[in-house]
Amino acid sequence: MITLVTGGNGFVGRYIVEMLLARGDRVRVVGRGSYPELDALGAQCVQVDLSSPESAVGLGKAMAGVEVVFHVAAKAGIWGDFEDFYRNNVTATQRVLRAAVRAGVPKFVYTSSPSVAIGEDDLEGVDESTPYPEHFMAPYPQTKALAERFVLARQDIATTAIRPHLIWGPRDPHIFPRLIARARKGRLMRIGDGTNRVDVTYVENVAEAHIQAAGALGERSPVRGRAYFIGQEQPVHLWDFIDRVAAGAGCPPIRRQISARAAMRLAGLMELAYGRLGLRQEPPLTRLMVHQLTRSHWFDHSAAQRDFGYGPRISTDEGLRRTLGDRR
Repeated sequence: MITLVTGGNGFVGRYIVEMLLARGDRVRVVGRGSYPELDALGAQCVQVDLSSPESAVGLGKAMAGVEVVFHVAAKAGIWGDFEDFYRNNVTATQRVLRAAVRAGVPKFVYTSSPSVAIGEDDLEGVDESTPYPEHFMAPYPQTKALAERFVLARQDIATTAIRPHLIWGPRDPHIFPRLIARARKGRLMRIGDGTNRVDVTYVENVAEAHIQAAGALGERSPVRGRAYFIGQEQPVHLWDFIDRVAAGAGCPPIRRQISARAAMRLAGLMELAYGRLGLRQEPPLTRLMVHQLTRSHWFDHSAAQRDFGYGPRISTDEGLRRTLGDRR
């Protein structure tokens, strides 16, 4: 089988590529750069800038003979210019999907995010019937929601969307490194009362969910046109989990604390100041960051289990051991 992975050199995409190669697929990776490590693994790398209108020719060639597209590439972040997020998350997704349709690719798996369903309230044990919120707190969830709706509405190709929450694991370039760096410098502050629960998702489980969903996807499959929440076996108390990560990395205990209300006011002021000054870098605190760290966001995963057999093969404890074993 020939499979294509956009963003195959990224955190999640790399694990998907490795699993596909391990089962014997011929894998094409589409991305902006050249990736010698993926070439060495046996993947065929195709250099295409998905955000560019000139990508159509390269995408068309890359899609030849492909049976499944895993569209993982995206611009992530909690701060930035809306147009930049739109170009990378919405327009790029539209280009990839249209190229897949033109090439006759039968299956398209989109890497989405639970943030597309998160508004201002807690979400506790909710399923995929939860509507998109009327207002988003940042460009990332808004543009991911727009792209997801576009993907799932297509009738000329079998599509599905996977929504993994707070992805972490070995080679994590985002969540754990930032937490650990701040904790080691004594700059990590507990926000809120610590009672909020969230889903977290170990990266290898995320990759397996994508491949399982692709295997179940088809013309008359219940997976077609649906989005799926996935996570670990149960939600965690977020700040207990952060404490475990910090301790596992040999960091001092987190002792400073601020209330959720005070943090949200401070984040609003920072966002206002950065916006008025035209600063492009991320403020030290944003409203979305405060919301993520103080609200409950955990989901019902039974649809993924029922429709394509998802279950987290690697437990949270084992995932932490694999991730933090070499950080001390």
